[in-house]
Amino acid sequence: MLAGHRTWIFENKPVIISTGTVGGPFEANGRIPHAFNILHDDMWLEQASFEKAQQLMMEEACQYAIKNSPIEKEQVSFFISGDLINQITPTNFAAKTVGSPFFGLFSACATSMESLALAAYILNSNGADYILSGTSSHNAAAEKQFRYPTEYGGQKPPTAQWTVTGAGCALVAKTGDGPQVTSATIGKIVDMGMTDPFNMGGAMAPAAVDTILTHLKERNVDASYYDLIITGDLGHIGREVSLDLLRKNGVNIIENNYLDCGLTIYREDQPVLAGASGPACSAVVTYGHFLDLMKKGKLDKILVVATGSLHSPLSVNQKDPIPCIAHAVSIESGSDRT
Repeated sequence: MLAGHRTWIFENKPVIISTGTVGGPFEANGRIPHAFNILHDDMWLEQASFEKAQQLMMEEACQYAIKNSPIEKEQVSFFISGDLINQITPTNFAAKTVGSPFFGLFSACATSMESLALAAYILNSNGADYILSGTSSHNAAAEKQFRYPTEYGGQKPPTAQWTVTGAGCALVAKTGDGPQVTSATIGKIVDMGMTDPFNMGGAMAPAAVDTILTHLKERNVDASYYDLIITGDLGHIGREVSLDLLRKNGVNIIENNYLDCGLTIYREDQPVLAGASGPACSAVVTYGHFLDLMKKGKLDKILVVATGSLHSPLSVNQKDPIPCIAHAVSIESGSDRT
């Protein structure tokens, strides 16, 4: 199953049999509102805090993933998830509602593909039958923790990004109908000494490139093997930096085949500066938008490279550099699956 040093090949091809996606009012006005099962018209979701609203979205995404599947809740073997908030509390409380054995993760905005990679590994090894894999984020909760509360109205530089309010969940099975998870390349920490928490795209771009180069080498495929290579939330700046680095390393990728979830979810006229970010960014765009295109026969093979910045407010205040990571998962249509 191991190819090279960091890539798993899933010979049994676990299947994403259903998904659930939830968004907020800003996402409802974005470019892909069709990608969501639920779109809320209020940031609070009638909850007492933004963190509780995020918890509710994660619960709803899991509920929809199960509702859209042929199985019952009691058949879920594990729930693998995480988020950005301190001690991943929205996910922890959501896990209580989900009720399945729980793996809690923190990989910042790379959590979506870390959880999917681990789910596929367990299923491929016959360690489970069904696994819920997902993540969530909330714009106001993330702003309150990492920057300034939204009520403060602090001005941001053009390199800053907009945290997605949403949750995305995939129900992954050993067998069934749906897109197949065929491989995963696990990222390693890449630290270029950047210290600006308002330029996450630029900080994460080298980590994305490191993982993409490793994946292509260890799978012994060219970038053209995939219809699309999709990064998590590099935004305008990170995407350009990563494209330049890929080309310097001999990867001649077609720009139209190199997309970013952070540039897919919102319209150009929405005030998101460099693009979208947050763990939910790659989760909802992948599970709600790109998998839908795959199911419609418009895509056959995609590589999703979720990117994450592993800093904290404390580390930034202590002037530490920003460690970054990217996890890649390849998903194929499985049209030949019986």
